[in-house]
Amino acid sequence: MADRELVIVEDVAGAAAERIAAQVRAGGHIALSGGSTPKAAHQKVAAMGLDWSHTQLWFGDERAVAPDHEHSNYRMAKESLLDRIDGAPPSVHRIRGELGQHEAAAAYEAELREVFGDHVPQLDLLLLGLGPDGHTASLFPRDQALGEHQKLAVGVDVPGMAPLLPRVTLTLPVLDAAHEVVFLISGEDKADAAARAFADAPSPDTPAGLVSPRPGTLTVLIDAPAAARLGAAQ
Repeated sequence: MADRELVIVEDVAGAAAERIAAQVRAGGHIALSGGSTPKAAHQKVAAMGLDWSHTQLWFGDERAVAPDHEHSNYRMAKESLLDRIDGAPPSVHRIRGELGQHEAAAAYEAELREVFGDHVPQLDLLLLGLGPDGHTASLFPRDQALGEHQKLAVGVDVPGMAPLLPRVTLTLPVLDAAHEVVFLISGEDKADAAARAFADAPSPDTPAGLVSPRPGTLTVLIDAPAAARLGAAQ
């Protein structure tokens, strides 16, 4: 199991924005996450006036919808980050959810392999969230996608929580190959899931707890309400 650094912060989005900014300054590959906390982090880092021209952006997961759909992670990133960047933009690798979950997953894997070659992609910074059910990216409890070790991205036909739209997700081997994995977790509704993911033994009942980057690092940026039941894990 990878070493986990639990960092309890008042402003998870602000701390995440600093992590993103550091990677943008260094250049490289960043995978974004959906959700309200990442959205706030995007807005903060977009205001920093950074040079994004040496950064390539990817997505950890996406819903099988058009890029302008209200539930599109790409749309959220475009509105909260991409449209706010002054100067040269990053290169953006969008999951084409409008193709349908399985065709979109195949197209995304092909793009990953075109950029990274035949080995498992090594993202420089991978941002992840945590659902109340313990899912991360679109890897849901006990879903068959958890056992996928050959494909880089797969379609998810029936997600474990609303909105009940098919999805595309990176697989665990890609998450584990990242140089730096950062979970962004806030709110008391995440407290049970955080305890199961980061205090209990890894289990397919809580996919977030299965993420174990080697030799990369894993950091959990979490606020006090979400960390309330972590106990000794703090």
